[in-house]
Amino acid sequence: MNNNVRISDIPENERPIEKMLINGPEGLNNAELLAVILRTGVRGENVVALSTRLLAEVEGLDGLLKSDYAEMTNIKGIKKIKASQLIAMMELFKRFKTLRAQNQNYKISSPKDIADMLMNEMSDLNQEVLKLIMLNTKNNVIGIKDVFKGSLNTSIVHPREIFSEAVKRNSANIIICHNHPSGDPTPSKEDINITIRIKDCGSIMGINLLDHIIIGNTKFVSLKEKGII
Repeated sequence: MNNNVRISDIPENERPIEKMLINGPEGLNNAELLAVILRTGVRGENVVALSTRLLAEVEGLDGLLKSDYAEMTNIKGIKKIKASQLIAMMELFKRFKTLRAQNQNYKISSPKDIADMLMNEMSDLNQEVLKLIMLNTKNNVIGIKDVFKGSLNTSIVHPREIFSEAVKRNSANIIICHNHPSGDPTPSKEDINITIRIKDCGSIMGINLLDHIIIGNTKFVSLKEKGII
C-alpha cells in the first residue's frame, strides 16, 4: 500500500507545479520549490508540509545545503530517493555557481571573492581537491580546473600540470585553492611548501601566483594575507 500523499491530492490552486506554471518559479516560496522536486509527501502530510518541516529541521536553505545523506535520512519522511534528489539538486547548485563565475568573467578583487565562489562546492568534500583558477590581465576568471585529488604533498603536486593548463588558457595570473576535509583551514607545512614551489615556478614562467586559498568548514585562509606569498 502506498502511503505517500501526492501533489494531485492537494487542492489544484495550491499545487506547487500548477502555481509555478501560472506565476513562474519566483511566485513560489522555498518550501513549494522543494515540493516540486520531492513530488510526494508522507502519510498524513502533503509534500508542501513535508518540505516546510524539512526546511525548519535543517534551519533553512543554508542548513539544507550543508546537510549530508545521513542527516537527511534521519528526518521523518526523507528516505533514500528523496535524500538522493536533494543531494543531486544541491550538487548542481554548487557546480552552477562555479560555472557561472567562470562564464561571466567573474572579477577577483580579494581572497573572499574566491571563497564566496567555491566555499559551497568545496567545504563538504571528503577528500582534498586542488583547483586552479586562471585569470586574465584584469583578474577576471577565464577558467577553473581540478588539477589534483587526494592528500596533497610536494611529491605529487607538480607545477608542470598547473602551468600547462595556465598556458593553454593564456593566463596572466593564477590562484590555487584547496580544501581541508577536517574543516580546519590552517595551512600545513606541505601547503606552504607547495605554495612557495608554485610561486617560484610562476615567476620563471611569467605567470603570477596571486594567492593560495585553503577552505575549511565555512572558513578560509589566504596565504597571501598570511604573508607567505
